[in-house]
Amino acid sequence: MTKAQRQRLINAIFYFAKYTKFAGQTKLLKLLYLLDFEHFKQTGRSVTGLEYQAWRMGPVPKAFRSEWKSGFSPDLAALVTIQPEETIHSVRETVVPNEGAEFDEGAFTPRQLALLEDIATTYRDKHAQQMVDITHTQNEAWDKVWRDGKGQNDVIPYELSLAADCGEREDILQAANEYRGFVAAIRNAGH
Repeated sequence: MTKAQRQRLINAIFYFAKYTKFAGQTKLLKLLYLLDFEHFKQTGRSVTGLEYQAWRMGPVPKAFRSEWKSGFSPDLAALVTIQPEETIHSVRETVVPNEGAEFDEGAFTPRQLALLEDIATTYRDKHAQQMVDITHTQNEAWDKVWRDGKGQNDVIPYELSLAADCGEREDILQAANEYRGFVAAIRNAGH
């Protein structure tokens, strides 16, 4: 993950924590997935650079889930906190914005900002189970990898978000390959 992708990740988490309800781990992971895969469909690039795996409960960015379990890194902890929240049957860990923390709009392109706002508005009042159902849509990326459990823990390629009959499919895939090459060149130059 590049520095820019990390900045977008932590700010997307802050945005979803601020502008949606019931922002527990499951809902948050699904919102990030929708953001990344929809942006890939449009541009050939994810917003956060996260890699998602097919788990029974849906797509999971394993690296971020590990950060959640071990405690947020200082950059994310400066923006949000995990707080226990009583539900009918259990206690949910909910992400809440820290007092005085501010969203960095400059970390995003106008398209990314519009998508972030649209996803937050669309799923604002949804609960975790509803988000699971949304990301389990038949013949979508997670379902194509999951295959009734045969693909458990397999990476969900972003390319699966593109319909086979998508008119811009080849252009988007070419843009994705060019971007991967660009990111690799930057990483190699830094070493």
